Amino acid sequence: MVSKKGATEIVSDNEAEEIKKLVEIIESPKNVTEIKGMIACQGYAKGCVKLVFNSNDIEKMKQGDILVAPATNPDVVPAMKKAAAIVTDAGGVTSHAAIISRELGVPCLIGTKISTKVLKDGDFVEVDAETNGIVKILKKA
Repeated sequence: MVSKKGATEIVSDNEAEEIKKLVEIIESPKNVTEIKGMIACQGYAKGCVKLVFNSNDIEKMKQGDILVAPATNPDVVPAMKKAAAIVTDAGGVTSHAAIISRELGVPCLIGTKISTKVLKDGDFVEVDAETNGIVKILKKA
């Protein structure tokens, strides 16, 4: 179903595929070298990105990696303890990522909106959560 000029239509086949392609382009930012977020815990870190979507992804985290997630929850705390920094798409100052990062003293940026869409496992990044609230991609995987 698609809303066009206030009216709702049902689309299928080729038209649905074309709309899907447009949405994928919008949702997959290209040529992004920096991502801004809100500082939840101050600090600075460089490291290798590991995307963590659920507890199954914990095992790929190594000490000093940068944990990047849509958001965090108690299931991923073991991965958070290994992280040099935490970056999330969502969250505010009272979010799980913000609270746990402050308890652990791990630099954390929240509310980036696009970090899991732009960053990939193995990207080497710099997380400046001192004053700027920026993740800078230093080397793509």
